[in-house]
Amino acid sequence: MTTLLHIKSSLFGDAGQSSQLADRFIAQWQQKHPQGRVIVRDLVGEPIPHLDAVRMTALGTPAEQLNAGQQEVVAFADQLLAEIQQADQIVLGLPLYNFGVPSQMKAYFDHLARAGVTFQYTENGPVGMIDSKPVVLFATRGGLYRDSGADFQVPFVKQFLGFIGLSEVEVVYAEGLAMGDQSEQSLAQAHSAIDQLVSAA
Repeated sequence: MTTLLHIKSSLFGDAGQSSQLADRFIAQWQQKHPQGRVIVRDLVGEPIPHLDAVRMTALGTPAEQLNAGQQEVVAFADQLLAEIQQADQIVLGLPLYNFGVPSQMKAYFDHLARAGVTFQYTENGPVGMIDSKPVVLFATRGGLYRDSGADFQVPFVKQFLGFIGLSEVEVVYAEGLAMGDQSEQSLAQAHSAIDQLVSAA
């Protein structure tokens, strides 16, 4: 069974533009994969705890040395990782807040970055350990940031995903969403990009 993982991070839930773009993609994906399964990881509806000393220590402790509380932390991180490993494709809704990704997304990434589990250091530098698979990012912004030097959202996310092995990343942009007529044009372009992505898959 083909599985798609939908990672949501909009503070506005299903009403967020990144969520709506992802939903458009998924609806078309389901038409092509009627037997496919969609797993939803809502980082706002079900927040990931932010990293602290306790959680960071647990994630870096050998399995045989974990206490009961640390085992719970690792089991939770393992669940997040299992969702990625089970997926054949990943869709990630990515709004821009104050020049960066939502803090909920950063917390999620912090639970995925695990030396010896999702990446390893080698003589040639770090190598991701997750089997690569297609990832589609829906990057939504109120202003215009693409290729401006002030985009700290997409480059960071692509860098992180590649770090753990997910290097097949496609980005659909929707910019200027707080700029009147620019919003309609940008969303129309994003819709067209989605239609092309699904038809080409």
